[in-house]
Amino acid sequence: MADEDKSLVVFQGKQIRRTWHNKEWWFSVVDIIGVLSESTDARNYWKVLKHRLGNEGSEVVTKCNQLKLPASDGKYYETDCANTETAFRIIQSIPSPKAEPFKRWLAKVGYERVQEIENPELAQKRMKELYKAKGYSDDWIEKRVRGIAIRDELTDEWKKRGLETEREYAILTAEISKATFGMTPGEYQRFKGLKKENLRDHMNDLELIFTMLGERVTTEITRNKDAQEFDECSDAAKEGGDVAGNARKDAEKRIGKPIITSKNYLEEPEKNKRKQLEKR
Repeated sequence: MADEDKSLVVFQGKQIRRTWHNKEWWFSVVDIIGVLSESTDARNYWKVLKHRLGNEGSEVVTKCNQLKLPASDGKYYETDCANTETAFRIIQSIPSPKAEPFKRWLAKVGYERVQEIENPELAQKRMKELYKAKGYSDDWIEKRVRGIAIRDELTDEWKKRGLETEREYAILTAEISKATFGMTPGEYQRFKGLKKENLRDHMNDLELIFTMLGERVTTEITRNKDAQEFDECSDAAKEGGDVAGNARKDAEKRIGKPIITSKNYLEEPEKNKRKQLEKR
């Protein structure tokens, strides 16, 4: 699909403009209000709502960005846009029957999150159900869940050794991925034609297995060498990735084809769901 086709999403029969910014989608606030409010003048509605939210001390307005979106005349104009989180907060401020389903859904999600904090097993159960609903196989789901556990164990180990920021984790993860697959996660995403989608959700079984191998070996090397702080953990990450990378190359020689693939699961789950329906 061309980029211009992706600049619009259709909701309740109406178009909402959006644009890709800072690695996520941003949506036209006026368009959202035009769909969910009962106002005949969405721009004025948003003007009044901004003023009210500001008086209430809400930070929602400051989280909106002025981004260029196409207008009916074909030209691009700066428009108030919100990312998904901010858009939901704005929706919560719209007193309209059309907004009520979203508010109920947000309340339900919040309640489920509280339940998961009290009982972490629920989070894993719901995650499996979500992947299943998307059409992933049971075998794939088990590997994905196992991979999450291995990843968590690695990041916990990094925390114990003085690493705390997401940026540090991202750099070390890139070291493992580069040594394992010859690509950083960002390069891998582009190779698979992905944007904001989670890379690991689009890996096949073997890609997941070698990802797990690199991270699991990194955890063991980090412990055995008692690596401390960023530099020593970085060395351990490279070594762990090298182990997985060498194993990948050997496997490719033996099976006669690359482990790395540009295929993704953007369409595969839908195909799987159709197959399941056909069997019934």
